[in-house]
Amino acid sequence: MTPAEKTDRARIAALRRHHPNDPKTHELAASFKADRLAQHIQRVVDSAPPLSQAQKDRLAILLQGAGVSR
Repeated sequence: MTPAEKTDRARIAALRRHHPNDPKTHELAASFKADRLAQHIQRVVDSAPPLSQAQKDRLAILLQGAGVSR
């Protein structure tokens, strides 16, 4: 985690402590989580072998929030 990410995480923790019901608190937390998820996905994609179109389609469905049966 970078120093900027640590700062953002601390800022969100303070907002949660002092303003737990503020919509801005929830927006910042969601944005932080989305950024961290994007970084993780990028690392996985960079290290993965090439995917077939069917695999890409299945992963796209997962990212859209729909359930996928195996």
